[in-house]
Amino acid sequence: MQTPAGQGDAASGIHISVRGLKKRFGPKVVLDGVDLDVRRRSSLVIIGGSGTGKSVLIKCIIGLLAADSGEIVIDGEDTARLQGRAREALMAKFGMLFQGAALFDSLPVWENVAFGLIQGRGMARRKAREVALEKLAQVGLPEQVADLYPAELSGGMQKRVGLARAIAHEPEIILFDEPTTGLDPIMAAVIDELIVRTVRQVGATAITITHDMNSVRRIADEVAMIHQGRIIWHGPVERLENSGNAYVDQFIHGRAEGPIRMAVRR
Repeated sequence: MQTPAGQGDAASGIHISVRGLKKRFGPKVVLDGVDLDVRRRSSLVIIGGSGTGKSVLIKCIIGLLAADSGEIVIDGEDTARLQGRAREALMAKFGMLFQGAALFDSLPVWENVAFGLIQGRGMARRKAREVALEKLAQVGLPEQVADLYPAELSGGMQKRVGLARAIAHEPEIILFDEPTTGLDPIMAAVIDELIVRTVRQVGATAITITHDMNSVRRIADEVAMIHQGRIIWHGPVERLENSGNAYVDQFIHGRAEGPIRMAVRR
């Protein structure tokens, strides 16, 4: 997903800068000094094996988890210790598509999409419904879906609703947690196309974590690989196949043999 032409230095500048980020849970070190830059209005995809810290990293960036040490600088401001209204203002910059969509089963689709607008911003329900219908149309869902409940939708439709909710307030930064997990290859390609199109329309910076290498190639401008709590490679998606990094090469081709060793009980 390429940065729109004509944006100049503002588009190519650094939107998010992570330095020396560390996070552990008891004796388990998950992030061990992560350094990462994310360009404004670019699409960065973070890859790496299960349990390597991908989800923990984006949860630290959005503020759902507190880092043990290090810096997370967004728009030039160190956000690690923000509180109160300053933290709320930061959170308003983010949208997130959670793994499994994470919809509220008890609410109809339109209220799921408008939840943050009503509960977080105090928008009137009638106006919020109008916005929800607009965002549902943006992700290819007809108006009649609005009054259905999540249980009445397919997995792919639930992902679309989750995407509509993520962009409802037109955020500056959108995080995608395994957006194609559990989908068949055709629906995964549809969701990827929607991600690319909607992120462009909103003009947002996107960070995605995924194991789906087909998805990586469809949506990424840049790719970063995390291994043992650190970023070991970061570059344009065009260089992914010839990264010169043995860990990256093993991972993207799914080879059992290589420097990445999986613990297997015998």
